[in-house]
Amino acid sequence: MKHVVILGGSDGTVSAFRAARRLGLSTICVDMRADAPGVAEADEFVHVSTRDVPAIAAALRDRDRLAGLLAPGSDINLPSLVELARMLGLPCALTDETLRVSTDKAAFRETCLRLGLPSPHYSTDPEVRPALPVIVKPVDSGSSRGITIVREQEDLAQAVEHARAVSPTGRIIIEQLLTGQDLCGEAMLQDGRIALLGLSRRVTEPPEVVAVGHDMEPGDGVLDKEVTRQLELVCAEVGYRDGPLNVDLFVEDGVVTLIEMGARIGGNGLGEALGLMYGVDTVEATVRLAVGERPDLTPTRRGPASVRVLRAPHEGVLRRIHGLESLPDSAEIVVVAFPGDHVFPYTECRAKLGYVVDHTPPDLDALVKVDVR
Repeated sequence: MKHVVILGGSDGTVSAFRAARRLGLSTICVDMRADAPGVAEADEFVHVSTRDVPAIAAALRDRDRLAGLLAPGSDINLPSLVELARMLGLPCALTDETLRVSTDKAAFRETCLRLGLPSPHYSTDPEVRPALPVIVKPVDSGSSRGITIVREQEDLAQAVEHARAVSPTGRIIIEQLLTGQDLCGEAMLQDGRIALLGLSRRVTEPPEVVAVGHDMEPGDGVLDKEVTRQLELVCAEVGYRDGPLNVDLFVEDGVVTLIEMGARIGGNGLGEALGLMYGVDTVEATVRLAVGERPDLTPTRRGPASVRVLRAPHEGVLRRIHGLESLPDSAEIVVVAFPGDHVFPYTECRAKLGYVVDHTPPDLDALVKVDVR
């Protein structure tokens, strides 16, 4: 049996482990957390940090039938993926420049400006005093960590320190706060062209900025064509030709502004939602690419898909999640927290208890109760 190594065991990796199993591949999870959700899904576990490339390479170097590497759900493990693929002679579609724009928000902004694409005003100088409102973010952290919207000058310094505290390199970016439609895009790239694209409306509960759900619909209109055009320009610029894409964007008065991009499967069920919308298992397709195969991305259907996040009402110990059995049979349910786990309010993506993907928005508030003591 061939083995595929999945870097990280967060909730965003669970669908990849399951897809690999469906393809008859054995899975190896690498994570510093023995209780990470992906560990329970894997056939084997390498208990080291995903950033400790020498230790991972030492654990894998003599492994027979090692077929590929995958880093789904988060950009943070992409640098290790590229380095390990080169060390171990495994397939990797990511160029150095693709890696750079996926892991550095400032580098992505530079690339968009170089291509003449719309861009918000921004700065990476923590001492700058920009025109407000702005959004302050780490340049190299994901899962909506360290993000603050600033509307008053006296709040700027605290927002900068909050972002720096969660940045692995201590670097931040301050961007003009855009208005309009706040959308996410999930796509599959093949031979340098966008083969599948799904744009989703982010469902939030202000004042929090973290999404509690996504509603995705297929479209062939002006918006989809413009997003496709911009993504293909960026991918050509950085040499990325085959694989998944996850992108955040704003649309206002017909102007599309790409905010950030990751060359990986989106977390929060977005990869599964794109597949559900087109009748193509996009997670399986990504696993096939990781082991050097060419997947079939021909759509077999077109229809909407939605994701809703399972979340705790307050901090405490999870007792039980009631009502999941009442969800439709068509729903794909991923649960990553279990009775006895200490859980937190959903202010960042990693605090989720799981998610549900279906053709229509699942009414979790009516059907599901999260019991926390």
